[in-house]
Amino acid sequence: MEDQREALRKIITTLAVKNEEIQSFIYSLKQMLLNVEANSAKVQEDLEAEFQSLLSVLEELKEGMLMKIKQDRASRTYELQNQLAACMRALESSEELLETANQTLQATDSEDFPQAAKQIKDGVTMAPAFRLSLKAKVSDNMSHLMVDFAQERQMLQALKFLPVPSAPVIDLAESLVADNCVTLVWRMPDEDSKIDHYVLEYRRTNFEGPPRLKEDQPWMVIEGIRHTEHTLTGLKFDMKYMNFRVKACNKAVAGEFSEPVTLETPAFMFRLDASTSHQNLRVDDLAVEWDAMGGKVQDIKAREKDGKGRTASPVNSPARGIPSPKRMPSGRGGRDRFTAESYTVLGDTLIDGGEQYWEVRYEPDSKAFGVGVAYRSLGRFEQLGKTGASWCLHVNNWLQVSFTAKHANKVKVLDAPVPDCLGVHCDFHQGLLSFYNARTKQLLHTFKAKFTQPLLPAFTVWCGSFQVTTGLQVPSSVRCLQKRGSATSSSNTSLT
Repeated sequence: MEDQREALRKIITTLAVKNEEIQSFIYSLKQMLLNVEANSAKVQEDLEAEFQSLLSVLEELKEGMLMKIKQDRASRTYELQNQLAACMRALESSEELLETANQTLQATDSEDFPQAAKQIKDGVTMAPAFRLSLKAKVSDNMSHLMVDFAQERQMLQALKFLPVPSAPVIDLAESLVADNCVTLVWRMPDEDSKIDHYVLEYRRTNFEGPPRLKEDQPWMVIEGIRHTEHTLTGLKFDMKYMNFRVKACNKAVAGEFSEPVTLETPAFMFRLDASTSHQNLRVDDLAVEWDAMGGKVQDIKAREKDGKGRTASPVNSPARGIPSPKRMPSGRGGRDRFTAESYTVLGDTLIDGGEQYWEVRYEPDSKAFGVGVAYRSLGRFEQLGKTGASWCLHVNNWLQVSFTAKHANKVKVLDAPVPDCLGVHCDFHQGLLSFYNARTKQLLHTFKAKFTQPLLPAFTVWCGSFQVTTGLQVPSSVRCLQKRGSATSSSNTSLT
């Protein structure tokens, strides 16, 4: 009995679910019927409006062409009437002379004949009939104003509803990824003069090959593109690839998306490793700010935790309790924090090949700032550029302003304006580390070295702040400078 009840409950549940599905479908059908009525009324209204617009254009053209015919008829009529009036006057004058000549010829008075004959001769010479052109000034032919709308009628008879545009085809051979820009080119498989615009969608991904159905990154949409190519500028390539797809739209409907494509967007991506930063540096993603109280606050918290009430005197300061740099292990496998006067922080991604580029913008009021690269083995006390394990450009605004290149405790003063944004280009295999004005791409200095270990981006700041930009490709202008040998020509061999 209980089994039968349970079976009946399941049947009831199944029927209830099915009834809900049917009710939902009935509601959907009713809504679709309403939509059919509304949409058909709209397209009918649009159709009537389009035909009315077409009729208005035809009526306007007709009026203009009729006006042209009337103007041409009036002009020809005026010229012909004037010429006719002149001919009538000339004929009347000629008939009068003819009658006078006949009378003179029949006269019997021979004494007056010579004088009368001379007067007739002079009258004939001045007669309008002999100065009159007997050629019509205008033609009566109006064939130049005739029309033949046979072709236009065929076009009108071919009018039909707008077709759904075909899916475009993205041309990978013509598309380009360079300078953190992507130029995408596509074409239509068939000519379609009714296309109004295109819609381009793109998204970032770390997966090579055809785009996956499910991605963490949403599609970004660009609408209203009028041509069959589009360039995305100022991109940050923080992922390895980008997916693209495009569709064509006419006035009424959008077509299907093209087959999506995946383009590689190679760039150097890294973050700042907060575990390496000096205690006086506040690291927030790719931004760093020097904090005079940073280390002291952490020292006080540490002493409170240990139950020690000693004050931070020079004898008992944290720096005094740390072995000298010479006694510190050279390896930085544990990512120890920099300390003492090495206000440094490293990137978290090794450079062990290829070409990499990044930019850093520092606060101009910073008392000291440096950017470059370092080996992982850079000691926690070592300042950038003061040992053979690091190379950097250094800006000093404290007491005496200086702009220098530093390596192995050797310094070269740079004869160039100090930019507020620096670009760093590292070609690991060629042993080149170049620094540029990031805005103008002016070469500032190049180190030439033989790197024996993987490198890390390195930064230092005192009484200031800076912001790092990653996900950048090596700019084309930088590659050109390197190919022309301009980079090596400005290197300081004493610092290599």
